[in-house]
Amino acid sequence: MVLVCGTATEVGKTWVAARLLTELRSRGLTVAARKPAQSFDVDSRGVSLGGATDAEALAAASGEHPGEVCHSFRSYHRAMAPPIAAQVLGLPPFTVSDLRDELSWPTDGVDVGVVETAGGVRSPQADDGDVCDLSAALAPDIVVLVADAGLGTINSIRLTMDALTGGGAGTAPPVVVVLNHYDGGHEIHRRNRAWLTERVGYRMVAAPGGESELADLVARA
Repeated sequence: MVLVCGTATEVGKTWVAARLLTELRSRGLTVAARKPAQSFDVDSRGVSLGGATDAEALAAASGEHPGEVCHSFRSYHRAMAPPIAAQVLGLPPFTVSDLRDELSWPTDGVDVGVVETAGGVRSPQADDGDVCDLSAALAPDIVVLVADAGLGTINSIRLTMDALTGGGAGTAPPVVVVLNHYDGGHEIHRRNRAWLTERVGYRMVAAPGGESELADLVARA
């Protein structure tokens, strides 16, 4: 199982997850996507104001129904962290254990399951935990960390990696960092990637363009 998370909101987690699913399916692998909880603003008709929801985008890539990707009772119509959205809407609180227990895969199994979280890794996912807590509960085989390629990303990636891995202690799963919106002609992007690879030692993939490399890493995990 692959956990897709990000250094922050709006860094392209859903886009990267969808491209990964598409690439894996093109290789003949069976896949499934899951979004434990999602939140978004809606208009007076209950339609998402931001276009396709995360569950809809992931479902289009995995070939599933959006309701299979994210349960309807975990889709919150407020653009806030899911447990905060639930609180604002007057809905019952839920726990990391609830999200773990609600996660189900097709009965005939899949080659690769992809779970996408909400917001950054310290963003609340449930009433009692964030992405790091959810990752510990799910024990993924590999984590894909999505980050912006531009200015400030070295700091945000290193802080996020410390949170995910406990500063290098324990038995955390391997992490692949995806530099999203990467432009090889942009000096800051190139130097950020080089520094994180050569000085810090992170496993890096650039996107767009690195979907095949990312799929290779995921398939081997």
